[in-house]
Amino acid sequence: MWRLIKILYWIANLLIIGALLSVHFVLKERSYIDALRFYMFPLPVIIGIILCLSVFVKKRRYHLMLAGVLSLVWLGRSFKIHIPETIDNSDIEVVFWNASRDNGFTEAFNLHKSIPDVMVLVESKPNNIKEFQSKYPEYYFYKSNVGIYIFSKNPIEIENEVTSKYNSTVINFKSYGINFYVVDVTGSTDVPRNWELNFVNDLIKENKNTIVLGDFNVPFESKNLNKIKSTFNHAFNEKGNGFRETWFWNLPLLSLDHIWVSKDLKVLKTQKINTFKSDHCMLKTYVRK
Repeated sequence: MWRLIKILYWIANLLIIGALLSVHFVLKERSYIDALRFYMFPLPVIIGIILCLSVFVKKRRYHLMLAGVLSLVWLGRSFKIHIPETIDNSDIEVVFWNASRDNGFTEAFNLHKSIPDVMVLVESKPNNIKEFQSKYPEYYFYKSNVGIYIFSKNPIEIENEVTSKYNSTVINFKSYGINFYVVDVTGSTDVPRNWELNFVNDLIKENKNTIVLGDFNVPFESKNLNKIKSTFNHAFNEKGNGFRETWFWNLPLLSLDHIWVSKDLKVLKTQKINTFKSDHCMLKTYVRK
């Protein structure tokens, strides 16, 4: 009887691990349900599950070997090492943060420990723009109707602001002579991400002298980012250090927040700022025209 239980447990182990690996490496985003599973089980989670399953078996070396191989795959994908370049006064510092409804410019400036050239907040708590404008009269602020706020030390020219019927938003603005697209994709699990990323891709008309930044609510590995990957450089991949993932609560599970820089601009340095003020990390990058 005990032998039968052990055999059944090993079979269950194999089925669970096989299903997880299939979801991540084979099925991915082939269907709406597959996509949800793909987002729910990033490699760190799969590695954790395999290690947990190994606790209940005597010959756990196969579990540990598989977990080791997957850890190397994860590190190869996500962990970056770069030598940052020297920053000049003429270079532009761009910051993005999903403020998680609990934070605004005050918390963002304090977390950043200085005032950048351009800062974009999504899912921000309400900010008193008149108060900030009086406090920083030489700077510029923009408030959208959907919790997106833009700050710049140079004038802000809003070109377009569009929200889909499922509450994804794209704002196109210009500042410092650069074309910016702010992206905030809905996190609703009942809205297929490919719908909303198609909406985003259709609105990004420029791919020169352009920065696209925001919470895309899909990981870097998503096929829904293929169009952006073909025409933009990922700022963290170019000049970041450490794990690329920005979510969840400083655990490197998913790269949901991204700054993309057109290939005619130079990425000098990119940093991820960990915080417990939001479940998303802050991103900042320095760009040279």
